[in-house]
Amino acid sequence: MHTPEEGGESEIPAERMPKPAGVESHSTYDARKPLQLRDNTVFIGKKNAMSYVLAVVSQFNQGSKEVKVKARGRSITRAVDVTQIVKNKFVPDLKISLADIGTEDLQSEDGRASRVSSITLLLSK
Repeated sequence: MHTPEEGGESEIPAERMPKPAGVESHSTYDARKPLQLRDNTVFIGKKNAMSYVLAVVSQFNQGSKEVKVKARGRSITRAVDVTQIVKNKFVPDLKISLADIGTEDLQSEDGRASRVSSITLLLSK
């Protein structure tokens, strides 16, 4: 294994990384990859856009007719970028079937309530 200073992968093996809610076992979850659940949803976070582009294109290549792209807060712009990259470079017949925007109420660790913008884009072939 490479050390992070050498530009290699993390020292923590995937099976020891904490798994998020909705993921049943570590055998199917790798914290270094974009999070995907069984319902063909890609959650956009802080990774580079091409990681999420690969996740979306992989879903379509595995036979999915629809893929949901979800993001909150500052990741919304990245979700739009991912969708446009997939549409313009990888899946030319892609259609954006639904663009649902809204606000979610979240509670921080110290108990304060905050409101965060969210977007769900439904992509279909």
